[in-house]
Amino acid sequence: MFLTITTTGTPEHPATDLGFLLHKHPDRAQAFSTSFGTAHVLYPEAEEQRCTAALLLEVDAVALVRRGKGKGRGGAPDAALAQYVNDRPYAASSLLAVALSNVFSSAMRGVCKARPDRAGQPLPLRVEVPALPARGGPDLVRRLFEPLGWTVAVEAVPLDTEFPEWGDSRYVRLVLEAGTLTLAEALRHLYVLLPVLDDAKHYWVSADEVDKLLRAGDGWLPGHPEQKLITSRYLSRRWSLTRDAMERLELVRLAETDDSDVEEIDNAVAAEAGPDAEEKPAPLAVQRREAILGALRESAAARVLDLGCGEGQLVRELLREPRFTEIVGVDVSVRALTVAARRLKLDRMGERQAARVNLFQGSLAYTDDRLKGYDAAVLSEVIEHLDLPRLPALEYAVFGAAHPRTVVVTTPNVEYNVRWETLPAGHVRHRDHRFEWTREEFRTWADEVAERHGYGVEFRPVGPDDPEVGPPTQMAVFTLKTIHEKEAKAA
Repeated sequence: MFLTITTTGTPEHPATDLGFLLHKHPDRAQAFSTSFGTAHVLYPEAEEQRCTAALLLEVDAVALVRRGKGKGRGGAPDAALAQYVNDRPYAASSLLAVALSNVFSSAMRGVCKARPDRAGQPLPLRVEVPALPARGGPDLVRRLFEPLGWTVAVEAVPLDTEFPEWGDSRYVRLVLEAGTLTLAEALRHLYVLLPVLDDAKHYWVSADEVDKLLRAGDGWLPGHPEQKLITSRYLSRRWSLTRDAMERLELVRLAETDDSDVEEIDNAVAAEAGPDAEEKPAPLAVQRREAILGALRESAAARVLDLGCGEGQLVRELLREPRFTEIVGVDVSVRALTVAARRLKLDRMGERQAARVNLFQGSLAYTDDRLKGYDAAVLSEVIEHLDLPRLPALEYAVFGAAHPRTVVVTTPNVEYNVRWETLPAGHVRHRDHRFEWTREEFRTWADEVAERHGYGVEFRPVGPDDPEVGPPTQMAVFTLKTIHEKEAKAA
């Protein structure tokens, strides 16, 4: 079992820096014991212009069978069928992935004290795997690696070159090249995707595999188009583990959408700060919910709709205040509603409290009689997820058909994006945003909506109100004109 990693260099940044990044010296071969054999690290070439590190894994078939006991707990499917004669010693698989993790653990974490600046920089990388089992063929290999920035050269290995009519085997020769990835990112891609392509693991898959997957997939798996396939195969198609992983990946996605940390989305309790600790500003997601709650309190609403409620963060806050006697969360995603119900502990909620809340699936692109008759509706970070041609349908469903007394709408202010240091120029804040409006565009839309449906509208900043570009989130509070006019006269 064999894999090589090659990079090129310059006099300022020689290719032999690869030895520092991998924590393995190019001048000597090293051997590392594993539970299934011996892993060797050596450098076929190590020059200033070009350096190649090779990982050679010698698999002890007898040790592998003894460790797995043939089948069942710890036994690989292939080894269960052919205990001593199989492809495990020759084809890249979960064995090689585990060896990568063990031998290059520091490099996989992006840790390099000798060259800390290089560890975080993209490198020109070339990875070669001569024999890789790929259930799904070359097409699946491309679908897995190309979205991550790799240029993929993959060639199916025939069953027998003497008999081409027999067709191709399930093995491929793989060459990956990239210039936009760090070494740590490349190793994490390989660690996850090698066993995914093999679609078999040599050890029992338990709950801790979910944590391993999420650690290695940090930064790339939540947005991968083949996320579901990767998760299912990596976890050996264990349904309960796959569901857990998908829910946690959804939390990551929602945290990105909500401009907050996963821990905050997940309602984690922060450790108590010391008396001299500097007070940190509340996350934008928290400030947004506080602004929405303030607007709802001012409106004296008792029955509230949270339209596009996601995993129920706002619903949870509304439940904490007795003034809100009926709270309805609506979302198009069944998965989000399932997580919301679990997070709100609906199945363990007291009868009186449970009578105040209801969650149901619905699309805001269609009118729904269930939404009529409420005091207030909230559209928090929702409209930007719709294609612009579908916005009039949402407008009519909420403002025209449901017609609550108060509607609170929040959406990102695209002008503020220049203040996000990590956001590339011209990019929206989340990949699912179909648009992001300037303050003028949002005001124009809100004024027109208010005029068409008999509302007055007030605009409020959410988050720090930058004198040049405004706040990160803009909020509009719509109030039916009869109520709006009465309040104005009273004032």
